[in-house]
Amino acid sequence: MAVLSSVLDLVGNTPVVDVSQLSPNPNVRIYAKLESQNPAGSVKDRIAKAMVDEAEADGTLSPGQTVLEPSSGNTGIALAMICQQRGYPLKIVLPENVSTERRQLLEVWGAEIIPSPGAQGSNGAVRLAQELSMEHPEWAFLYQYGNEANPTAHYSTTGPEILDDVPEITHFVAGLGTSGTLMGVGTYLKERKPEVKVMAVEPPSGEIVDGLRSLEDGFIPPVFDKWGGLELLDGKRIVRPIESIEYTRRLATDAGIFAGLSSGAAAAGAVRVAERIPEGEEAHIVFIVSDGGWKYLSTGAWTDDIDDVAARADEIVYF
Repeated sequence: MAVLSSVLDLVGNTPVVDVSQLSPNPNVRIYAKLESQNPAGSVKDRIAKAMVDEAEADGTLSPGQTVLEPSSGNTGIALAMICQQRGYPLKIVLPENVSTERRQLLEVWGAEIIPSPGAQGSNGAVRLAQELSMEHPEWAFLYQYGNEANPTAHYSTTGPEILDDVPEITHFVAGLGTSGTLMGVGTYLKERKPEVKVMAVEPPSGEIVDGLRSLEDGFIPPVFDKWGGLELLDGKRIVRPIESIEYTRRLATDAGIFAGLSSGAAAAGAVRVAERIPEGEEAHIVFIVSDGGWKYLSTGAWTDDIDDVAARADEIVYF
């Protein structure tokens, strides 16, 4: 293995694992793309690096300039690691009710945390960051929800990796958060294999599945609109909080993959897709494991009563 010049060279080229033991249909294969293997531990490493690279290239970001970003966890953590390596002070607007591990990781990599009301969730963090960016135009506001580098990173890296590793892919499944993964990967796959189905995983409106959002709750990420999300998606699968926990546990027990709660939701969504494949028809479903379970140990997701864990999701932001 080659010696790399920086830990940032480890971003991307994540492995794919066959987890067809989760499939309810013997003719349907299910594959997990392990974005948890990125150096800061999540799929957001890709977009954080892409946003910083692009901002440096177009002059939005100057040496030593302060970076501002709203996050409920993984994007902030990825930016903290990258900004520390490149010498940018970082301010993360963070809901005050995030899990302990999220806050600690941001502090490890030197980010300054600006708390936002926990009851307002990630949408409240976005609103406060937008207000702060207006008050401090000298700060670089990268804004993952509207930054073209978000879906473009997945179009140029994640999508090609998936098609190279699973050329027979028939369905791509991912959680709908900022929508960057769905838009970027989905657009790439459909340009090269128009028959591939792109499926979003959402919680029911008004319910919380960590890391995901329902478009019916009112906030539609700008990149979803810009990349033609309604036309790109072939369907949605609704996953409730308790199902995301059940499949997070199954990923660990059945496949040996220690993943976060949004990954459990994506796995549940992939199983839902598999259940609807017509009898006798083959399919190859790829879903995204967004991050690793080590950021969620304080939630008790693997050890506590499953109903208690689901109930706590209303009070603690885990993703």
